[in-house]
Amino acid sequence: MNTGTPPLSPEATQQDPAVESSAINEACGPLYTSAANNKGLKNIGYLIRLNFHSISQMIEAEMEPLGLTSSQWHPIAIIGLNKANTPASVARTAEVDTGAMTRTLDRLEKKGFLKRRRSTNDRRVVELELTEKGHTVTEKLMPAVSRALNAHLKGFTDEEATLLISFLQRMQQNGNTETYERLLKELENDEGCVLSCNKNPSAT
Repeated sequence: MNTGTPPLSPEATQQDPAVESSAINEACGPLYTSAANNKGLKNIGYLIRLNFHSISQMIEAEMEPLGLTSSQWHPIAIIGLNKANTPASVARTAEVDTGAMTRTLDRLEKKGFLKRRRSTNDRRVVELELTEKGHTVTEKLMPAVSRALNAHLKGFTDEEATLLISFLQRMQQNGNTETYERLLKELENDEGCVLSCNKNPSAT
């Protein structure tokens, strides 16, 4: 509960912008208002980007023994988990443009992880199917990704990890409600989700 100064009237804040900024800080906590507090390890955008690259590099190292790169494991997982089975739908699920996904699928086909075939229902549609090699590697993908994620959560308690997820969900909701709602729907259908993710971020 905020025990600071009460909200100021619109007339008061218009008279003194400095007072308005102070009131906002009091009500909402620290804001990114100047270059001094908007860089380096105090910039949450920069920190998120650093963590993204660190996780990606660790996943890349985990995938190397499997003959995959960090960009190649995701399409195999999507197909193997029956989330999509056409180049366009896999690209959409992975949130990658179709051109880049086509090149990735070409490499995976060349490596023998998947094959393309015409749909029996519509010959115009190309469907993707994992080979035996692809199915074998699929079983190793999520444990490898989990190791990379768990390494970055070393020292976190279960409560802290769940709280971190809740905070990131709230940031996503603030920035892109459409994507947040889509992810919630996916989570509702994911019986393998271990962490109890808060579906009402504003309640935390």
